[in-house]
Amino acid sequence: MIPRRLQLALSSALAEVPAVALLGPRQVGKTTLALEVAGTRPAIYLDLESETDRAKLAVPELYLEQHADKLVILDEIQRTPQLFQSLRGLIDSGRRRGQRKGRFLVLGSASIDLLRQSSESLAGRIRYLELAPLDAAEVGRDRLDGLWLRGGFPESLLAESDAASLRWRVDFIRTYLERDVPQLGPRVPAETLRRLWTMLAHQQGGLLNAAALARALAVDGKTVAGYLDLLVDLLLVRRLAPWHGNIRKRLVKSPKVYVRDSGLVHALLGIGDREALLAHPVAGSSWEGLAIESLIGAAPGGTGANFFRTSAGAEADLLLALPGHRQPWAIEIKRGLAPKIERGFHHACESVRPERRFVVYGGVERFPLADGIEAISLGDLCSEVSAA
Repeated sequence: MIPRRLQLALSSALAEVPAVALLGPRQVGKTTLALEVAGTRPAIYLDLESETDRAKLAVPELYLEQHADKLVILDEIQRTPQLFQSLRGLIDSGRRRGQRKGRFLVLGSASIDLLRQSSESLAGRIRYLELAPLDAAEVGRDRLDGLWLRGGFPESLLAESDAASLRWRVDFIRTYLERDVPQLGPRVPAETLRRLWTMLAHQQGGLLNAAALARALAVDGKTVAGYLDLLVDLLLVRRLAPWHGNIRKRLVKSPKVYVRDSGLVHALLGIGDREALLAHPVAGSSWEGLAIESLIGAAPGGTGANFFRTSAGAEADLLLALPGHRQPWAIEIKRGLAPKIERGFHHACESVRPERRFVVYGGVERFPLADGIEAISLGDLCSEVSAA
């Protein structure tokens, strides 16, 4: 279930730049997508978690130069970040011979080292694409409830039962904590990171209070910031920044924090089925997180995403600053079937003066509410955003 739009974006990028980095958490489908691309052209695939494949790159310039006429796919590139310097030299020498586009496709779990090494060594030579878990725009209306409960990782979403899906997600979390994070370099105690991840799930969509998290974990604020940076860099957690416009209001300055995949939220909290989810206090904020990830994923490249909140209570869950639009779109997110507009959303719109105003809700019909505000389903708004 690889999104068609990402397949097209990857093919387009390979036709335009020498190197493309496809980033995303493990098990999200990066390798599947890369092998689909490999089937359309001469290509070789190297898994850098394999000792055999790493051995081939003992002298990377010699090996890769033999395959200058092929697309070289390097999976789990964060295992050997020193390769980026070699790729730079090969790209530059290839340019002098007229080999300019689509030479390397690197796949990685978006580690800090990966981003730092590639940005320093391949500036002007690489394009980044993100493969996130599946979202509402990609699975369709019939699977939306399953997506909300199980999350968008393909193996979790397509599991034969809710119990099997939950077991997959529990194993995924354990593997990340016990194997993947240590491989990426930072020395983070697995249990401490699990506790932080779980606290973030409990506070899904809440304002970041680093001091409170530090006290709960018995560490200092700088350490908590580092742990959070790691989860953000791994594309497992999103920091949604507050909107700062030129208005005379006291605006909230702390970001809101979301565990990006709703299925991981539920696994961290031990929520195994729909009934348990509907009865849990996190249900509303979990749905909000799913909607925000889906809308950001559907938006064109270069879209800015923020929330709006003032100390007086004016609030909009999501502001999307779409390319080519002078004013953002303001979005309020509701889970129920009978959406009501909060006074705070009216006040937020008065301050921001958005181009369009929407209330996402759990129904399927689209209808006007008041003051130019439309009620709309999540899938339909994803389509609107994508076409903007």
